[in-house]
Amino acid sequence: MSDLSGIWIPLITPFADGAVDHAALRALVRRYADAGVAGLVALGTAGEPATLDAAEQDAVLATILDAAQAHANAANATDAQRRPLPVLVGVSGNHTASMRARIEQLNPLPIAGVLIAAPYYTRPAQDGIVAHFSALADASAHPVVLYDIPQRTGVRLELDTLLTLAAHPRIQAIKDCAGSLDTTLALIRDGRLQVLAGNDIEVFSTVCAGGSGAIAASAHWRPERFVALYQALTEGRLDEGRRIFHALLPQIRLAFAEPNPAPVKALLAATGWVRNELRLPMTRASEALTERLAALGETPLR
Repeated sequence: MSDLSGIWIPLITPFADGAVDHAALRALVRRYADAGVAGLVALGTAGEPATLDAAEQDAVLATILDAAQAHANAANATDAQRRPLPVLVGVSGNHTASMRARIEQLNPLPIAGVLIAAPYYTRPAQDGIVAHFSALADASAHPVVLYDIPQRTGVRLELDTLLTLAAHPRIQAIKDCAGSLDTTLALIRDGRLQVLAGNDIEVFSTVCAGGSGAIAASAHWRPERFVALYQALTEGRLDEGRRIFHALLPQIRLAFAEPNPAPVKALLAATGWVRNELRLPMTRASEALTERLAALGETPLR
């Protein structure tokens, strides 16, 4: 079984004059590898994959994988950095056969797994969800991470469904965005799925309860502090972890004050990492929020 624990960053896709900014994307991969994060998610929600055509998606993934490998091969890499940073790949849609074909395309690649949400818009019954995920897991040569985010898909993965899917040998983790403490705790107690907080505000509670970490969009900024938070909590330094988490709370709240990834891109743009560009129907963060994010970028943590 793969270890998918730790802090994972669901990478944004930088744009410059309407095109994917691959140089900025490479710089972000190096930045997060240096910060000690556990891994990256390519083409997740924060990466705006719905606005990328198939060729662009493949190019984005190729850049991320190449940059992760290049970082591991760098002459100044530490022993801990010699292994390429693991990369999960988002695979979304509501047509099982097409998604299965996409997963088969990904099978030869050196990825850590695939992150898959429930079929959006169609709102299938729970037995349809089980059949859908089972078919995709059967097709995958890599671990599968379930993505439970009903506010985007229109349907949640019920606990019985999750426990059924946990029996599949390639379904190994869940990005937990459903906001149900009962479900989170039940999955942690069951122990078959690694539970990764997907709502960043729940990182502290999930890890303290025995969860495996987080896939945290707000960790694009100050990723070292998120790594330190995870390490403090898993090593039993609760007071230190609590101090770090409370210091990060303003950043976490602002990162989701408007639709993701607009606030994250505004913050990264304010600090010089990317241009503040999105593709429709996504739009930039409001001027008021952008000003608050810029101020945050200039404020040291307590």
